[in-house]
Amino acid sequence: MAVGAARPGFPPLISWRWTTSAPTVRPLSSKYLGRRPQLHGVFASLVEEREISFTEPESALVDALIGIQGRGRSASPQQLKEVERAVETLENLKGIPDPTKSNLIEGLWQLMFTTRPGTASPIQKTFVGVNTFKIFQEVYLRGDDPRVINIVQFSDQIGELKVEAAASVKDGKRILFQFDRAAFSFKILPCKIPYPVPFRLLGDEAKGWLDTTYLSTSGIIRISRGSKGTTFVLQKKPEPRQKLLLAVTSGESIADVIDEVVSLRRNKLAADLDDLEGEWQLLWSSQASDDSWQVAAANGLKGLQIVKKNGNLENSVTPFSGFKLHANGSIVKSDANQFKATINGGAYLAGSMKFPFDIKTSYSMELLYIDDKIRITRQNEDIMLIHLRISNK
Repeated sequence: MAVGAARPGFPPLISWRWTTSAPTVRPLSSKYLGRRPQLHGVFASLVEEREISFTEPESALVDALIGIQGRGRSASPQQLKEVERAVETLENLKGIPDPTKSNLIEGLWQLMFTTRPGTASPIQKTFVGVNTFKIFQEVYLRGDDPRVINIVQFSDQIGELKVEAAASVKDGKRILFQFDRAAFSFKILPCKIPYPVPFRLLGDEAKGWLDTTYLSTSGIIRISRGSKGTTFVLQKKPEPRQKLLLAVTSGESIADVIDEVVSLRRNKLAADLDDLEGEWQLLWSSQASDDSWQVAAANGLKGLQIVKKNGNLENSVTPFSGFKLHANGSIVKSDANQFKATINGGAYLAGSMKFPFDIKTSYSMELLYIDDKIRITRQNEDIMLIHLRISNK
């Protein structure tokens, strides 16, 4: 794993697309710079066909990862603490013994989180924190050409960068690797462009090791630590809420993913105002707001929404640093999972100065999904909104 272990390498990952029916491997995973071990298809299909569920400690890790941007680059101290605690719990449980000897370590892994020590490789520093890029790792230890392949996918339309390493198993936990080739593949070009790193001349700098400290019995979650001290969390199957946030940040179509998340709570959702309390950051709206900042804030189509006790409501927008717009009002439950928000005033805030402005509007909110991290609503019957909770009640 090019994980921070060697400077020319980069974090572990790989892409695997799952659906509610038959999962499929993304096209990028069928192309290789080197030869692909012949046994991998059998192992991968075993994982694909199995119904997967997370254990409680694994779910705690997934929950801790929800909302972290840049695969850890923009994590708050509290978020990092929650992830570290969940990782430590799973590592103590150990998972599958001798993971490098298990067929479940084989296949495609998507990087969900990584720590970023000062020794991180240039590729890590350049690409890992970019939300619109996807980072993957392929691991194939069987066959006559064992390999670890790190992939940065810029987009389905642009292409990808692959960095390959020859791999060998040292023991039940450790994989040794040495980078030996890399290339860019761009959709608009008929050939690959070599990545300009002379691996043969780098000697020990092109070498590293990767310890797998936890491999789930389902073969879906893997925790690894690299020779430079970097920790990686990888998954073969992102949980539906993770898929939703990945779709939002990558700009992909998210309608189907919304349906998948909403189905998790279908016929089970019974929410009150207490459930809405907290600060919610708007991540995505099905309708772009071309209105003025005043109107956008009043209708909750930009920025932050704060629901306080007793239904007090505040929509907040920050057009630029040091300047905010607040729209104030209330929210009440009208029926089942239906709510009505009423805005009856607002104010511009510039430093310590406050300038009130008049604005009145109201809108309906149908709550489709809510948990401690994610909220999905349908506003005025036609606008879909996705919010991320950034603080509790």
